[in-house]
Amino acid sequence: MPRRSLLPRLGLDRPELRAWAMYDWAASAMQTTIMVAVFPIYFVKVAGAGLAESGATQRLATVNSIALVVIAIVSPVLGAVSDYGGNKKRFLAGFMWLGVAAVAGMFFVERGDLGLASWLFVASLIGVAGSFVFYESLLPHVAGPSEIDRVSTAGYALGYVGGGILLALNLAWIQKPAWFGLPSGPDLSGAAATLPARLAFLSVAVWWVGFSIPLFRGVPEPPARLEPDEQAGRSPVRMAFVRLGETFRELRGYRQAFLMLLAFLIYNDGIQTIIKMATAYGTELGIGQSALIGAILLVQFVGIPCSFLFGMLAGRIGAKRALFLGLLAYTVISVLGYYMTTATHFYILAALVGMVQGGTQALSRSLFASMIPRHKSGEFFGFFSVFEKFAGIFGPLIFAGTIAATGSSRNAILSVIGFFAVGAAILAFVNLDEGRREAEAADAATASPIRT
Repeated sequence: MPRRSLLPRLGLDRPELRAWAMYDWAASAMQTTIMVAVFPIYFVKVAGAGLAESGATQRLATVNSIALVVIAIVSPVLGAVSDYGGNKKRFLAGFMWLGVAAVAGMFFVERGDLGLASWLFVASLIGVAGSFVFYESLLPHVAGPSEIDRVSTAGYALGYVGGGILLALNLAWIQKPAWFGLPSGPDLSGAAATLPARLAFLSVAVWWVGFSIPLFRGVPEPPARLEPDEQAGRSPVRMAFVRLGETFRELRGYRQAFLMLLAFLIYNDGIQTIIKMATAYGTELGIGQSALIGAILLVQFVGIPCSFLFGMLAGRIGAKRALFLGLLAYTVISVLGYYMTTATHFYILAALVGMVQGGTQALSRSLFASMIPRHKSGEFFGFFSVFEKFAGIFGPLIFAGTIAATGSSRNAILSVIGFFAVGAAILAFVNLDEGRREAEAADAATASPIRT
């Protein structure tokens, strides 16, 4: 029997699947360079110049929370509107262009421009998070039931690779500007000294737009879908709220899936806080920019093989136990972060994060998927997406509040442990077998078509 080719095994054998996955490649560059690596350092060192470093870090945590609150409120409504109106790609494009414009605008942020940097950062986060709501909503329409896991994993892996490649290029011209014909030397003006970093922001905007083209050209717009009790022509916004209420009531009927979703909301808040605040925290401790960005790059490339290895571990000991190990690892990372003083320490922590980051997020999704009825997976994953966006709101707020109360970011990094402890405690009450039985029973009840 001939061996299957590589692309089908990866879930990328059809043009529309490759076009869909390329958006992860495109937008993940924004997440690595803007959300995690270069811009947080620039925010603290340049835009926040004149403030105590803990003050700039506190501001960064606050604007992270503001952006996430906005997108968590509007995304479920807009998602339901796009289902009703059949315009997912239009909404995706609108949020993408908001994010692209904000990222490109960061080129003009210079020393002391904290207000401008804050507003642009908020807009960029809203843009990327909003675009991912509609990007993910396209997945069930391009991938069949037997291939959806492979296609989703392929997009996640391409995101790691695409974000890592551009971050590596950004790091190269930030650290060695002379190699690229950029100003270098000790006596540069402020604008010249920051030019490499500002060009990195501009490169993200170009990368994001360029690699998004395959999705808009190759992925068809799904048609509008009406529920049996809905009528065409009614207010899309009103129908969106009606649909959200119905889906939420149904979700509560699946107790184990709902508990899993609640646990995910809490522990993922801690994970997202570590991701978003790591470089700002390291900058405050005096770790150099090159070490910080290099460590984030390490996370990207360690994450690719370790995501697959984590899945193999789950196959041996069970997904729930593997997820507990991941949360324990994050707790250890937080404790080690409290004692971190050198760039070597930061690299070690980055490697640890890379080992568990992709695995914990992938297992969270697969556990939830195993406890919901397949015939309603699209609606239920809509709420999973909402909870995913909410995760990350409270962590940065508590991080900022701890800095305000204690004057120390070291204490703030320890406060994140509470999210892992509470999330793990709720996860312990999730009965996977019962949840799967509920889902199978619901599918069995709808297995036979209704004849008219």
